[in-house]
Order: sequence, then C-alpha cells, then structure tokens
Amino acid sequence: MSDKKTSADQLSPQGDDSTIKPWGGRFSEATDAFVERFTASVVFDQRLYRQDIRGSLAHAKMLHAAGLLTDADATAIQQGLHTILAQIEAGDFQWSIALEDVHMNIEARLTDAIGIAGKKLHTGRSRNDQVATDIRLYLRDEIDSIGCELTRLQRGMVELAAREHATIMPGFTHLQTAQPITFGHHVLAWNEMLERDYSRLQDCRKRLNQSPLGAAALAGTTYPIDRQLTASLLGFDKPTENSLDSVSDRDFAIEFCAVAALITAHLSRMSEELVLWTSSQFNFVNLPDRFCTGSSIMPQKKNPDVPELVRGKSGRVNGHLVALLTLMKSQPLAYNKDNQEDKEPLFDTIDTVKDCLRAFADMVPAIEPKREVLYEAARRGFATATDLADYLVRKGVAFRDAHEIVGKAVGHGVKMGKDLAEMSLAELQAFGAMIEQDVYAVLTLEGSVNARNHIGGTAPVQVKAAAARAAVLLDARGGCVK
Repeated sequence: MSDKKTSADQLSPQGDDSTIKPWGGRFSEATDAFVERFTASVVFDQRLYRQDIRGSLAHAKMLHAAGLLTDADATAIQQGLHTILAQIEAGDFQWSIALEDVHMNIEARLTDAIGIAGKKLHTGRSRNDQVATDIRLYLRDEIDSIGCELTRLQRGMVELAAREHATIMPGFTHLQTAQPITFGHHVLAWNEMLERDYSRLQDCRKRLNQSPLGAAALAGTTYPIDRQLTASLLGFDKPTENSLDSVSDRDFAIEFCAVAALITAHLSRMSEELVLWTSSQFNFVNLPDRFCTGSSIMPQKKNPDVPELVRGKSGRVNGHLVALLTLMKSQPLAYNKDNQEDKEPLFDTIDTVKDCLRAFADMVPAIEPKREVLYEAARRGFATATDLADYLVRKGVAFRDAHEIVGKAVGHGVKMGKDLAEMSLAELQAFGAMIEQDVYAVLTLEGSVNARNHIGGTAPVQVKAAAARAAVLLDARGGCVK
C-alpha cells in the first residue's frame, strides 16, 4: 500500500452509533458527523500501519510473557495481526473514519477476526503511548531510508569531484570572481554540507530511539509489564524514563524537521548555483535533457526545472519546522489533541526530502562541466591577483604594501583590458621593481591552483586525495545500497 495519504471520500463512514467507538461507553449520543471527520486522523496516519502492527506484536508478546495473555490469545493475536498486515499490503483493508485512526481501525478488524482476544491486546497501553511509539518507529525507518539516499547523492558527488579534480573554474565571493579553484573542489564543498547533514540525521536517530510503550495514557500502568522487553523487541536502545514526557514529547519530530530544513537549504544553495551555471550568461555546465523542461511558447528554452523546484521546496520544509515548533510551544503536559497535527507536517517533510534527494542523486552524476568555458571564465576578473600579492610577500614586501601594489596593477589592467598574466614584465615592474620573470609561474591558473597544496586546498592532487578519503567514509556506512 502506498504511503501517500488517502482522501476522506475514499474511507468508509462505517456506522454512526457511538458504541462503535472503543471509548463509546461514556457517551449517550453519536459523534457529530462533521466532528467525526474533523477529528479523525486515519486519512493520513494510516501510513503508520506497519509500525502500529509491529508495536502491537511486541506488546502482545510482552503481555504473554507477563501472564496477561493465554497461549491461545497470544497466538490468535499474532496470527490475526499478520493477516491484517497482508490485507493492508494487498489493498484489501477498508479504512473507516468512524474508527478515527490507524490504531482503532486495526484493533477493530482484529477483534472482528479473532473475537474477545482482540479486545485484550490494549491491556496496559493507551493510544497515547501507542502513537508515540509508532511515530518513533516510522521516523526511525525513514531516517534510515533518507540516510541511504543521502549517501547515494554523496557518492555521485564524490565520483564527479574525482573526475573533475583538475578542471579549473573561477571561485567566487559576493558572486564576483575571486580566485581560481577546481570544479572538483567546488563539488566537494557540496559534499561537506551533506556530510554534516548525515551526521545530524544519525544524532537525531540516536535521540529518538527510546521506547515510550508502557507509559500508557500518562502515568504508566498497574499491570506487571516489562518495558525493557518491548523496547528490545522493537529495536529501541532503552525505554523512556518518564511517562508524562513519553506521551507528550515531539522533540524528535521537531529535530528531524530541523535537520531536514538544513538538508533542503543545502540543496537549495546547490540548486541556485546550477540554475546560474546552466544559464547562457554563465554557460558553465550542461544538464541532460531528462532533468529539464521546455517552454510552451519559446522553443529555444531549456529550463532547469529540477534544481528550481528543489530550491522552492526548501521553503515548504522550513514552514513545516515552524509549524511543529508553534504546535508544541504552549502545550501543557501531558498528551493533547493538538498533537494530532504533528503528523502531516512530519510526513510531508519526509516525503519532500526524500524526493529532493532522489532527484539530486539521479542528476548530479550526470552534470557535464564545460571545461573550456570554465577555464576561460577563470582567466577573467584578475583571479590570480592574490597570487601576485603572495609572490611580492615572498620577495620581502609587507602584505599591506603588496596589496596596494597589486591593486594598482589591477587598475591598470582594467583600463588596458588586460589580465595580469597578459601584461608585459615591464608593465608589471612599473608597479614593483622586485617583480621578475618568474612571476608568470604564479600568474597562470595552473600555478595558482597547484600552489594551494594542503589539506582542504584546491590543488588537484589535494582534491583527488580528498575525494578518495570521502569515498572511504561513504563505503564505511552500512546498510545502504551502493
């Protein structure tokens, strides 16, 4: 079954008698039809079905071990839940708005299938700790999936950087030509952003990997439950420590959305560069046609829609982060119905980040840098001015004086329409008598990039080594398809 949410008109109303609700004993009239639709979450939280069933299986196993379920009840629950899982996966499960959410839909179907044993499953738990557990399980799975897609993108970047380790291009500050760098060095800067994102994802995963199951509604339960057992069965590191916090905490969702906002911010920065680079004004790179679209009226257009859309989606993710922060900022302990509003922003953030990463992971290895154009662009804008200043410093000139000398030489070049490397020795010596013929070795683009031969520098030998180190780190990550 798809993780995309189902619209309300695709769900069964399934009756209007209040006794259909597992909590209906307290009530003397049915829920208003609009209120039922307004308060139901099954339209979107049904995507938690795998995690909900997994949590119920672990809970049932623990109840059996604690003597709260008979052998027959435990077996019936286990078989019934597996059957329901298969039905949902096959698209044969009818979701009901009247049953409000994923938890009650599954529980009601289980009870219909196996009878009173199904009603025993909820012993010692509440929907409050149940949903908190489901969301943590779901987000943990999605973080792993996103981490793999992030790794795939990084691998493509590192391979591109290794291929283009010696391709010279202009480096920019203030979007003005600053110094020559290599294309591979620039792409590895992108990779560093994503490496931090991957690390933040793992930190987020570590903090969320605690089990709220057993906190019940807010105060725990009087039954002799074993929270260590359910935590272990569900792959959590340990149970949460405080029952009030367990059912009301959504820090992990906010933290994930903050990480996601940084991921999309980084992708947006990369997108902006690709949009610029593919323009006729820059003409630095080519994107294959499959990542672009045309115009309905201008036949010459080739629009970089993928990076443009990724750039736009960063605002969407930022909005979800703010929504979750605002949702939680005024809630008293413990659980409140407000928390139902945590899922749609979280789910859409997950979907958006995964889609953006997939688009980039497919596109980045296919980027085609235009080497000759990049080289010619690096020759413009006096990109080796700092190299001339460094040359003068090595000749014994104080840096501030060297800065002034080079500034005057650049001013002359602007007037004459000449780059520093195009000036004659006599022209250069007019600004500093200490300048000699060997100056041309530092004024070439190759000389400039090769001179920055240290860890983190743009020298091709360093870029190639950095790409190799990055590849080793990526290879060390387990569980991702390469």
